[in-house]
Amino acid sequence: MKKVALSLLICLGMTHTDYAQKKDYQISAVAFYNLENLFDTEDDPKKFDEEFTPTGANHYTEAIYAKKLQNMSRVLSEIATEKIPEGPALIGVAEIENKRVLEDLLKQPKLKDRGWKIVHFESPDARGVDVGMLYNPRLFKVLDAEALFVDIKENGKQQYTRDILYVTGILGGDTVTVFVNHWPSRSGGEAASAWKRQKAASVCKAIIDKKVAENPNAKVILMGDLNDDPVSPSVAEIIGAGGDKDKIKPGGMYNPWMSFFKKGIGTLGYGDSWNLFDQIILSYGFINKKEAGWSFYKAEIFKPAYLISNFGRYKGYPHRSFSNGVWIDGYADHFPTYIYLIKEVQP
Repeated sequence: MKKVALSLLICLGMTHTDYAQKKDYQISAVAFYNLENLFDTEDDPKKFDEEFTPTGANHYTEAIYAKKLQNMSRVLSEIATEKIPEGPALIGVAEIENKRVLEDLLKQPKLKDRGWKIVHFESPDARGVDVGMLYNPRLFKVLDAEALFVDIKENGKQQYTRDILYVTGILGGDTVTVFVNHWPSRSGGEAASAWKRQKAASVCKAIIDKKVAENPNAKVILMGDLNDDPVSPSVAEIIGAGGDKDKIKPGGMYNPWMSFFKKGIGTLGYGDSWNLFDQIILSYGFINKKEAGWSFYKAEIFKPAYLISNFGRYKGYPHRSFSNGVWIDGYADHFPTYIYLIKEVQP
């Protein structure tokens, strides 16, 4: 990574005095985006994907698929580029049908020169949607990756949801553990389905606890569409993520989205209210001022004007792809989220 220029330091809110006294910084970004049903047009007999075919309910043609890819690539190409021209080091994604759609996405004109790579495993989810991760190999080196099964049984019957993507890699010299999640939906009601999301949270928590037991400053990033808000039990209690940095203890998790949510700011709208399901949660190692390497700087929701619907029932909410089964040339029903990390350059 290159050193950050003075102009960029000022953009980050650091003064000339800070720079003149001692500090030169590197900057990186991590993002998450629910791509809202990024399917190909083929009918996979092993998946309930019929609605996303040319003869299905959404009349999902090759032309619509091509436009969906174009729209998604525009968003991904712009996240965090106001401070980092080459964009985030890694981006977690959800609601993708398979690896092929990510390969097609990275071939888009706005992304093809980025050189991004893919981490993906097929999930057992009945609809066929998976999670995945895009990353810049110049900035992030994958050491290991696996899919974590979420074992959910209801009335003795196995239910299948998205696997959790578990990746270990090197980010600018730091070993970082990343979880990309898309926890079970609120189908059947928030309260009635809460145990399913808590089960998914527990899968991550068990590994996080092992990591921080070995090293309280272990650097862990838990991201995804959690289908729960920062105050929900799955996040606040099972993961134990708090919103006050000063109260996070060694081994704890920090959730920068708590303050957003308490101000009524969200990433998706439903029923005349906002939810903030799309979160990026960090371990204590990212906020410990005594710890070297990458530290948390700032959290952002990416919502330029073109991502906000200005008409119809979703006015003011994210400009989604479809409305009542009709393609409306949109993007996704969630806003992307991202965080900036900074690291002091040692002389």
